[in-house]
Amino acid sequence: MDSTVLSALNDLIFSSSGVWFLIGAILVWFMQAGFAMVETGFTRAKNAGNIIMKNLLDFCLGTIVFILLGAGLLMGEDALFGLVGIPNMGVFTDFAGYDWSTFFFNLVFCATTATIVSGAMAERTKFLSYCIYSLVISAVVYPIEAHWVWGGGWLTQEIAGVFYVDFAGSSLIHMVGGISSFIGALLLGPRRGKYLDKDGNPTLVRKQVKYVRAIPGHNLTVGALGCFILWFCWYGFNGAATSGMTQLAQVLVTTTVAAATGTISTMVFTWVKNKKPDVSMTLNGSLAGLVAVTAGCANVDVVGAFFIGLVAGVLVVVAVEVIDKKVHVDDPVGAIAVHGANGLWGTIAVGLFSTGINPVLDAETGAVLSEQKGLFYGGGFNMLGVQLLGIVCIAAWTIVCMIGLFQLLKHTVGLRVSRIEEIEGLDKHEHGLPSAYADFTPVPLAAEIIEAEGVPAAEPAGVTVTDMSAPAMPAVAESAESVKMSKVVILTKQSKFEDLKQALNAIGVTGLTVTQVLGCGVQKGAGEYYRGVKMDMDLLPKVKVEVVVSKVPVADVVAAARKALYTGHIGDGKIFVYDVEDVVRVRTGESGYDALQDAE
Repeated sequence: MDSTVLSALNDLIFSSSGVWFLIGAILVWFMQAGFAMVETGFTRAKNAGNIIMKNLLDFCLGTIVFILLGAGLLMGEDALFGLVGIPNMGVFTDFAGYDWSTFFFNLVFCATTATIVSGAMAERTKFLSYCIYSLVISAVVYPIEAHWVWGGGWLTQEIAGVFYVDFAGSSLIHMVGGISSFIGALLLGPRRGKYLDKDGNPTLVRKQVKYVRAIPGHNLTVGALGCFILWFCWYGFNGAATSGMTQLAQVLVTTTVAAATGTISTMVFTWVKNKKPDVSMTLNGSLAGLVAVTAGCANVDVVGAFFIGLVAGVLVVVAVEVIDKKVHVDDPVGAIAVHGANGLWGTIAVGLFSTGINPVLDAETGAVLSEQKGLFYGGGFNMLGVQLLGIVCIAAWTIVCMIGLFQLLKHTVGLRVSRIEEIEGLDKHEHGLPSAYADFTPVPLAAEIIEAEGVPAAEPAGVTVTDMSAPAMPAVAESAESVKMSKVVILTKQSKFEDLKQALNAIGVTGLTVTQVLGCGVQKGAGEYYRGVKMDMDLLPKVKVEVVVSKVPVADVVAAARKALYTGHIGDGKIFVYDVEDVVRVRTGESGYDALQDAE
């Protein structure tokens, strides 16, 4: 194929307005779904709707303010020595000539920065306060620091013979999101029940904390789905700005290697440390590897990507546990460790592992301005020093802005919901949502339905609307009073339920009440870890089976249950026997012995 045609095809696909550039940006937008699933799965069900709303509003609110102000601050002409872009109205006045591709690209990255904080501050933040935060970070905080590197600002200038590198946002997006998460979670305080004082009572005061409790998320599969979505979309996140097929392929490989290595590193580390591989932490390990390689994905080789992921996988575990158990800052999803700690590490790693495969060229002559080699590839300390300088400046800007913003919110509209709102769930109080899961929504009373819809209820055969009471109870027969009735409660392993049901059915017991419960015996269960925190040992999944018998002897029920459940090992269960004073069949009004017999 003619070189001219190849060049034109490359420009069509890979230029700053090319097809792949925009497809990559669309993939970055879809990361909102990944973040929403991760945060929802790793938190409790009573706050699922609130999490979804925050992730949705991050993008929608961010779009408005980015159009009005943020795009100008990021993409506008340099002012104040490259510290900020000059806001302009080009998005409104220059429809034909405006750089819409770059605008959309920066818009979706801006929304990603904002949404990182949602998980760290989950389950106790006022929705209004979060919306205000989202507006501010999208309008001012992110656009200004992103301008320094991606908008032609001061960090795009040569310093000590090298240039600052953050190809896809380890520092500009992830570290900024992680720092914002830490400050927000610190000023907000932990979830109720997360930390206990010396007497074992819940406390919100960090200085009083003596014990740390694990609060597992409600849906690990949803959280895992979010991680897979994020990994898939990360190929657009890291690869969108590549300049050709070769560089795109290289970026996809380094991204994959770092993510895979981070995943394995976390799994092995938690396996050795806690005796079992931690599922939720391993999912975080995948994201940690992705975050860490984001800055240098176009500048490192496979070996560099391997070591970046290897360190990221261990770092995320250590950071989660230090933040949770030592600093006592409550981060339900690990956003501070994943994005903050590994965004920092990934940006530093460029100064160590950059190979020079993506040198800085003169735009006019094509001459090499800087080979961009890191310390381990013969470049000395220059690049590492410039990376550290950029990190310090970006972090300082973020810290000042976020402390000011969250303190202002805390002392005006308030950051935290009330005690009762947190206990009952933000879905109920912030959004009027009884449950994000319809099967668990309380069923309204018939009278409430009639009042709400203004229609009469259907009349049961033989019963008028004015006579909806149950049939009158017949007099209790003396024979019923003389029959002994007993309630047998059986607690056992979930895996033994089918055996127990068949054994009870074989001796004529057909009426069962079965409940999934958590509990333990005198051995206090088995110690397990969730995200590095030892879980309460007295909460193991069990089945509680309740039966009331009169015709079938209690001794037969106990014997059948023991035979079905016995293994000879700790945890076989317990059987409790109670006297029952009376039983009433609601439909007929029969009581005592008669109420327990077959209807026929």
